[in-house]
Amino acid sequence: MSLKLPQNPNAGLFKQGYNSYSNADGQINKSIAAIREIHQMCLTSMGPCGRNKIIVNHLGKIFITNDAATMLRELEIVHPAVKLLVMATEQQKIDMGDGTNLVMILAGELLNVSEKLLAMGLSAVEIIQGYNMAKNFTLKELDSLVVDEIVNKNDKNELIKIIKPVIASKQYGSEDLLSELVSDAVSHVLPKNGSNFFNVDSIRVVKIMGGTLANSTVVKGMVFNREPEGHVKALSADVKKHKVAVFTCPLDIANTETKGTVLLHNAQEMLDFSKGEEKQIDAMMKEIADMGVECVIAGAGVGELALHYLNRYGILVLKVASKFELRRICRVCGATPLPRLGAPTPEEIGTIDTVKYMEIGGDRVTVFKQEDDEVSKTATIILRGATQNNLDDIERAIDDGVAAIKGLMKPDGGKLLPGAGATEIELVSRINKYGENTPGLLQLAIKQFALAFEVVPRILAETAGLDVNEVLPNLYAAHSEEDDKDSLFKGIDTEGEFAGGVKDIKEDSIYDMLATKKFAINVATEAACTVLSVDQIIMAKKAGGPAAPQARKPGNWDQDD
Repeated sequence: MSLKLPQNPNAGLFKQGYNSYSNADGQINKSIAAIREIHQMCLTSMGPCGRNKIIVNHLGKIFITNDAATMLRELEIVHPAVKLLVMATEQQKIDMGDGTNLVMILAGELLNVSEKLLAMGLSAVEIIQGYNMAKNFTLKELDSLVVDEIVNKNDKNELIKIIKPVIASKQYGSEDLLSELVSDAVSHVLPKNGSNFFNVDSIRVVKIMGGTLANSTVVKGMVFNREPEGHVKALSADVKKHKVAVFTCPLDIANTETKGTVLLHNAQEMLDFSKGEEKQIDAMMKEIADMGVECVIAGAGVGELALHYLNRYGILVLKVASKFELRRICRVCGATPLPRLGAPTPEEIGTIDTVKYMEIGGDRVTVFKQEDDEVSKTATIILRGATQNNLDDIERAIDDGVAAIKGLMKPDGGKLLPGAGATEIELVSRINKYGENTPGLLQLAIKQFALAFEVVPRILAETAGLDVNEVLPNLYAAHSEEDDKDSLFKGIDTEGEFAGGVKDIKEDSIYDMLATKKFAINVATEAACTVLSVDQIIMAKKAGGPAAPQARKPGNWDQDD
């Protein structure tokens, strides 16, 4: 009788190359360990004193940033459990624009504390039930922690309350100047009729090297990083409204689809041939000029002959290669993009107040500006700075500040919570009390859920260089004073002005948005619960042919490989 050797149970089930990891192999602990790596990376970048990371992506581009969304986007993460958390942060970025770091840190901390619960013998299902109970309680409690509300969304000082803390967490020290620029730009484009519609794309950023951040300005309109094509560089300031035509087709004689041959018998025929072209172009440009058009924007090429006649008729020509920029300029001046060359109808013509060409630093730019008090469709922030990396990071901070306005337009978007870790410390004690009143094993999960929130004030104190063992007890003590009405406003003093490391956040107007915080807690808990609910990971073999060897080896590989 022959001996039968045990085989892999799934040997005939999957195609060759599949890998399977189950809880029996410690899959959940390995997933939490992988998440801990990315969690530790994002942890030190949180808050106004958060550290920067240098990231070199697969194309060799260098990013210097402390923005979690940028870091996670540029890193090519392959672990499926970590990808779940990355998708959660992306969802936060799309819906709210801010709070991506909070999602990653909170979800990572929830999984860290769950490891202790699993070691104690609780099942994943019990932990998930406890987390969901604690999450529902937390979302209700957040409503009772509201300390301020923005009623007038067109007031610049009210907007700064939201924008300043968001920018301070990315560009600490420049938040006053940047929040002023963003609130200026946003106030130009926000509808005055109380509508909740706000398009993030309405705020553009143009980066120009040289000067300092203090030289940055806001333009009510658009700025293009190139000069006009012809001799006409600016339009007269005496005229109130200038007519603008936008063409998506080339400003030139149309080429035929098939090749043709022209037989010329003498010099006169050659002259007549070119004259016919010139007359045709002249007639087209005259038609445009007769409609009162003073500025032409071309989305494709501009022929030399067409440019000659446009100069003759005193029409300014600007070439805009990007179809997205064309769409925006149409929104600013109210023009219709034309796919054919010819005279536009009065309905297709847009209007603009000022078109001028100027030099900023070493760059030549063309400015399309609206002077009236009416609401513009687009505003542009001109950023000045010494290095390209610094300008890129400031642009990301501005994008986050603008995106925070998107959260403001949502229901309950105007409600504000105390910032600087004050909300999180208050939640720790409240969720703990709720856990103590919950019978059974679920209270263990609820108490660990509460403990996870402590990571926010702890890391704010750590990155600011404060003694965590001294600051956190002081913060707990400040929040436990029931007689003090302002106990809710006590947060971490990152500037080290006060002896105990605790200060009143009302003095510096450090607030968090209720809608952003709710969404972040909801998304982070769901992501953590999803990772805990997985009991097996089955991974297929990657598609594609054989990978080229890294080192040069003898064989049939190309020399470049």
